[in-house]
This record gives sequence, structure tokens and C-alpha cells, in this order.
Amino acid sequence: MKLFVGLGNPGAKYAQNRHNIGFMALDHIASDHGFGPWKGKFQGSLTEGRLGSEKVMLLKPETFMNLSGQSVGEAMRFYKLDSTDITVFHDELDLAPGKCRVKSGGGHAGHNGLRSIHQHIGPHYDRVRLGIGHPGNKNAVSGYVLRDFPKADTGWLDDVLRGIADGAPHLASGDSGKFMNAVALRVAPPRSSKSPKPKAETAEPSKPIEPTPEPQETRSKMQMLMDKFK
Repeated sequence: MKLFVGLGNPGAKYAQNRHNIGFMALDHIASDHGFGPWKGKFQGSLTEGRLGSEKVMLLKPETFMNLSGQSVGEAMRFYKLDSTDITVFHDELDLAPGKCRVKSGGGHAGHNGLRSIHQHIGPHYDRVRLGIGHPGNKNAVSGYVLRDFPKADTGWLDDVLRGIADGAPHLASGDSGKFMNAVALRVAPPRSSKSPKPKAETAEPSKPIEPTPEPQETRSKMQMLMDKFK
């Protein structure tokens, strides 16, 4: 069994914040793959279903971002999981908007949600890093992540979330490469190679010039001989 965790803050006030892209990712997976209704459990919202052959639990901690680890730790202990069975979906300032990367283990890079998870289950879990870009000034980060995605971001955001839902079965089975391919097919689909190519203009072949036939002589030999003596 796998546990997918989406990070965010609870409540309608934060629902469209950049910081809540982890919640959004889990909502798309649950919707596209027919998961059951969300239920309150482990200080969060939980639903279960199947991705391919894997049973998967989806968890959205509702402790607010800075205490996310409490909810994740409770769920991990209840289901007797190892931290390597857990994948966390979270916003990533160091990636450009629309970029998605999978990472195993490592530091929390100052992300408060990841810091809390580190404290409760350690660093050995997988992450899906969802790029939201950086405001350019570290003092502006807090206000930036707690603001809604602008309308201009709707296109790429929808593509990324659909790609995540498409690739979720691969992620559950441990094939991060196929997961990333599924996201890429939504974000940057290949151009069609079936469009007709313009035909090159070719000159019409010139017709051979037929020689003009010489006029045939119709006089008799006798007439020709008589003409000489005229």
C-alpha cells in the first residue's frame, strides 16, 4: 500500500493559493481515478482507491502547513508503513511554473510543510516537486505562496494537474520515468507529424520539337526532264 500526501492549508480561503498545489494534485487524482469520498481522519482528509494494481491512500493534512508532519506520522503508524511508502506533493519555489520533478529523500529546503514531515517521519520519503516560481526576493515569499494563482496561470496549471492524474498509476508502481512522461505529454505534447507537406513546384516537361516534313515531289521523271529544257 502507498500513501500519497498533498500539502496545503485547509479552508476555502486558501483553496486556490500557490501553497495549495499539493491539495489540488490529490483532488485531480481522486476525481480521475474514482476514489471514494473524503473522510476526516489523522487530522486531515483521507480517501482510498486503486492506482493500477496498487492500493493507495490519499491524505490532505488539515493541521495547517507548518504542522503537516503530525497528520502524516499518524497515518504512517496506523497503516504500519515505512517512510519510503510515502510520496508528498508540494509547491516548489526553485522550479519554474509548470515544471514537475520527482525526488527521493533529501533536505526540506526551508519548506515548512516538509520540515514538519522531517521531524515526524524522517527525510526518507519521495516528493513530487511542483514548480510555482520564485518572487525574486526572499522577503516576499510568504505573501507570494499565500496568494491565489493568477488567471494567466490557469492553462499550465490545468495541464500539470491533468498530467499528474494521468501518471499517478506509474508513480504508485514506482516508475517515476513513466510518470514524468505522462506529465510532459500534457504540458508539452509532441507536434503532429501527419500534417501534409507542401508539394514542390515542378516545371512541366517540354515537348520535343517535331521536325517539319519536307514537301514530297509529285512530278514524274519525264516532267522533270522536260522542265530542264524550258
